[in-house]
Amino acid sequence: MNNGHTYGLSHWYAVQTKPREEDRADYNLRAWGVETFAPRIKERRLRSLSNQPGYAIKPLFPRYIFARFNADEQLHKICYTRGVYSVVFCGERPARVDDDTVMMIQSRIGKDGFVTLTEELQPGAPVTIKDGAFRGLNGIFVRELSDSDRVSILLTNLTYQAHITIDRHLVQRTTVS
Repeated sequence: MNNGHTYGLSHWYAVQTKPREEDRADYNLRAWGVETFAPRIKERRLRSLSNQPGYAIKPLFPRYIFARFNADEQLHKICYTRGVYSVVFCGERPARVDDDTVMMIQSRIGKDGFVTLTEELQPGAPVTIKDGAFRGLNGIFVRELSDSDRVSILLTNLTYQAHITIDRHLVQRTTVS
């Protein structure tokens, strides 16, 4: 009896890693010939010493990566790979991750190799500035500035209109109601 399980096929699974060992687990699984996906993000932060803006590279899902393998043949090997804590289970079977879910995350990877969490803004889109000196002001997205994380916004809630350049992470799309 099959019980809804397809034997002999590889599927995506969520693999829980040991703390801060996502890269180690990813490297070791790939060394076994296992296809992996360890999505990462760049998070904007101020550097502690200089107070200058910089980036921290972080896993999208801390302590988790995705691995595509045949659970019937490779589960034991996966679970005992260095850096791996366990495979995520649902009941008595490893919990499959749908191919579409992995493909959706992969589709959000930018040219820089990192997952983009911010929404794409189109010229003319209404935006609100969510932090900084202009917090709470509304505007219209004009354009992204080339080779930077800054955007041009036309402020619209002043008695006059003004163009400003601001860090992209300070801007969010607003819904018009």
